[in-house]
Parts: sequence; C-alpha cells; structure tokens
Amino acid sequence: MMTIVVKNLSKRYGATQAVDDVSLTIAPNKIHGLLGRNGAGKTTLLNLITRKIFPDSGEISIAGQNVMANDMILSQVFHVTEKNYYPADYRLKKLLRWCKEFYPQTDLPYAESLAKQFALNLEKTPGGLSTGYASIFKAIMALASGAPALIFDEPVLGLDAGHRELLYKELIACYSRSPKTIIISTHLIEEVAGILEEAMIIDEGRIVLQRPVEDLLEQSYTVSGEAEKVEAYLAGRPCSGAETMGRHKSAIVLERLAPTAEQDGKELGLEFGRVSLQKLFISLTNSQGVRR
Repeated sequence: MMTIVVKNLSKRYGATQAVDDVSLTIAPNKIHGLLGRNGAGKTTLLNLITRKIFPDSGEISIAGQNVMANDMILSQVFHVTEKNYYPADYRLKKLLRWCKEFYPQTDLPYAESLAKQFALNLEKTPGGLSTGYASIFKAIMALASGAPALIFDEPVLGLDAGHRELLYKELIACYSRSPKTIIISTHLIEEVAGILEEAMIIDEGRIVLQRPVEDLLEQSYTVSGEAEKVEAYLAGRPCSGAETMGRHKSAIVLERLAPTAEQDGKELGLEFGRVSLQKLFISLTNSQGVRR
C-alpha cells in the first residue's frame, strides 16, 4: 500500500523556512489535496517527498521504505512538476516510449487516446509546446504511467477552462479504474473541491490542518447577522474568517451545526449556512487565524 509518511520534515533556504517541522500521513488509494497560497511551501514539500531536494532534518517513507535509503521506491511514484525535465528536441511520441522504460506499466494506447481527446499532436517536441499543452502532456504521462502514486503540482498551469474540466474528468476516470494514492497540489481550491477526499492545508511551511473533506465541511458552518448578535453567539466558540460590514457581521464557526439550527436562528435573529472549502481555506490561512 502506497502510504506516504513524513516525520518532522524541515527545509530552509537562507532566511526562509520553506517547510517547518511537517509531520503527516498520506493514506493510500485516496485523492488528497495539498492546498496553499503561492509560496506556502507546497512545491518544496513535494520535492522533498520525491527526493528532488534534500531536507535539513526529518524522515520520509513511502510504502514503508525510507526514501533516503532506498530511492528505488520512487519508481512507484510519478511526480508532475511545473518544470520541464524532458529533452526539448525529443518528439512526444518518443518520450512516451521512453516513459515506459521507467514505468513498465505505462499504457501507450491509453496515452495516445488521451492525446487525441486533448488535441495534442504527439509529433511535436516539448520545446514546441505552449505552457498549457506542456501541462497536458505531463498529465497524460502520469495518468498512463500505471504508477500506484501520482503527485500533481499545479497540474492545470496554462490550461483553459475546457481543458481543466477534461483533465479532472480523466483523472477521476483513471482513479476509478485503478485506485491509487493521488496528491493534487493547488491554490485553485474551488476547482478541485469536488474530487478531493482528504485536505491538507499548508501555510508558511506548516500544516495547518489535515482532515477528510467531508468531515471538514460537516464540522464548520457560517453565521451572519447583526454584529452584536453574532459576537454574542461566537463567545466561547472556535471561529475564523470574521468579516464586518457596517452593522452586519459574518464568521465561520469551526464545529458541527446543531440539528436545531434553523429554529435557533429564528430565535436569535441569525442566519446559518454551509461553508465552501475555498472559503474555509481562506479563513484558516489569513492573518487572523482561529479565535477560540
């Protein structure tokens, strides 16, 4: 099982603490979201996990194997990065065959089928691709690789809305046929919210939260109304993302909404509602943090 375990992982670049004492367990055969603003530490963390860079301290294991001691385990992981590591003058068709040498389970007919769906000409070279089509090609290689763990770092860079939707659709189809450990690193929370099973929120190099998305959304809600009434309601409750406009105030409450909420709202003069993953993410990573 492709469980990924990170213990007390840290990485500093000069005065910048890019990853700060991160510990987490990424369960196998689920779709995980690594969610963070630009510069939050997402790319550094993924590069550490796949040993593209080395940590200052900490441990990483994949499927029970220490990555630093056994780099062969990385042949079970396909990491899609923003950078292009492929020879610029190789035709894409040749690169797909080359991929099969590293990932023997690569399904070339499937890759060619995906290329047709995305209208990607496999006679082109990486150097001749736009940013969007470079992202598409790397995603195709990952989906067709047969690797039991796929890591996508900002996979929709340069893609238009239609291609982004198609990529998410094909990712779900690939996962449904053959469950695997998938990590999607992105700051486009709203787009991926519907396909994620687990959310990991990173901010300033630290994991702020790791929880099943369904549980996360069930255990938070919005409250709004007159500022004084909202303040009274929030007293003693964990909350975040408070916003005030004139006499009106709203906030996110970080606990499960009571079954009697509708009646309570009428009595208190308040409105309760569902919170989106994106709104929750923004509230947890702003400068105010969580008020308890």
